[in-house]
Amino acid sequence: MAKITAYGVRPNERPYFDRLNHDHFEMTYVADLLTHANADQARGADGVLVRGNCVVDRENLRQFAKWGIRAVFTRSVGVNHIDLAAAAEFGVQIARVPGYSPYAVAELALTLGLSLFRHVDAAVQRTRQGDFRVPASYFSRELHTATVGIIGAGRIGMAEARLYRGLGAQVMAYTPHPKVADRQVVTFGDRATVLGHSDIVSVHVPYIPGENDQSLDQQFLAQMKPQAVLVNTARGELADPAAILRALDAGQLGGYGADVVTNETQLIGQDFGQAAAVPDAAVRQLLAHPRVMVTPHMGSFTEPALEDMIKVSYQNFREWWATGRVTNGVSVRTH
Repeated sequence: MAKITAYGVRPNERPYFDRLNHDHFEMTYVADLLTHANADQARGADGVLVRGNCVVDRENLRQFAKWGIRAVFTRSVGVNHIDLAAAAEFGVQIARVPGYSPYAVAELALTLGLSLFRHVDAAVQRTRQGDFRVPASYFSRELHTATVGIIGAGRIGMAEARLYRGLGAQVMAYTPHPKVADRQVVTFGDRATVLGHSDIVSVHVPYIPGENDQSLDQQFLAQMKPQAVLVNTARGELADPAAILRALDAGQLGGYGADVVTNETQLIGQDFGQAAAVPDAAVRQLLAHPRVMVTPHMGSFTEPALEDMIKVSYQNFREWWATGRVTNGVSVRTH
């Protein structure tokens, strides 16, 4: 019976791992994300399962290979947390989950966008302090009179587009390769046109290191409709926090909602007690702004998404140990 050590498994997730373990893998669950300090908990395992923000760097991969672990799989779509070159060097196979319920992230993105559009977060902050006044800053349009722009019309982007369409909004989208069938849901346009017409802009593009770092920058923001809301549930590295804060302070940007931040490996899963203790200065500034909403990368934390991740992860291990190959494998060449 193959042994798997799974890192970053929350207590409420364990029953799902157990129920879906039809291959009867011998599972060891580690609640914490993989770090250098707890890598030794995988000693004796045949495979390791991680999730986003686990430290799958050269040091840990070298150690896993030394212990005879040749399969280190992630239950995430992205693999930016994995040193693929080191994995290839040490002969460790990497695999991922190519997709899960697109509505998990799409619903959270819509929630952030609509909350900022209707000034819900600002109002809740005030009423919690006993302030029940309704200032002019709460005045809002209604969603059915607004236009939503989707940047990146993949599975998640189109799921969010359908949700907004169901609420009566007009939806535009920009994507390099639009699908004909999606034209029934959105109106496609170039990026500048979509940004210039949208009251809410939601970003769903992959992060490619060295290519689109901090691409949500001053130029991007300047193309947006004045006072529009920007939502980023893709990657924290896409955002230019300084430019976003300047646009907010200048009244150019109406609000910023994010489920992702920079330096997530230092932040996600940690309790710093207060915002002032967060070790990343850019994140601290965002948290302090009254028109910014930040959630702790919880978009995929839904039951359907979790079940999809677990099923595909088990399938990946099953295929690897049965055939020596894995359909969802990732290498330096294919990444």
